[in-house]
Amino acid sequence: MTMTLEEYQHKAMRTAPDFTTQREAAICAALGLTGEAGEFADMVKKAMFHGHDLDEDKMVKELGDILWYVTLAAKALGVSLELVASENVAKLERRYPAGFSHEASRNRKE
Repeated sequence: MTMTLEEYQHKAMRTAPDFTTQREAAICAALGLTGEAGEFADMVKKAMFHGHDLDEDKMVKELGDILWYVTLAAKALGVSLELVASENVAKLERRYPAGFSHEASRNRKE
């Protein structure tokens, strides 16, 4: 099943608590992002250094949790995920107009 970012944002935020303030929502989003990113990184660490297999199903679930907190952060800022995505693509196109290269990365101005 595919959906737009707008559809995802609407459906995902139905499960967000009612925060008292924008600041409270932003803090929750920031802490949630770091926690979920840490869980994802821990899976990679265990695969690289502890001999575990990469469990793609679990990793996809963790990425979903990360996306949920990114969505909460966008909501706290009062912006859409579509805006976040389009701003990011515009930044990447400015940095790497011909596509990524190591040389372009080392010499980028932004």
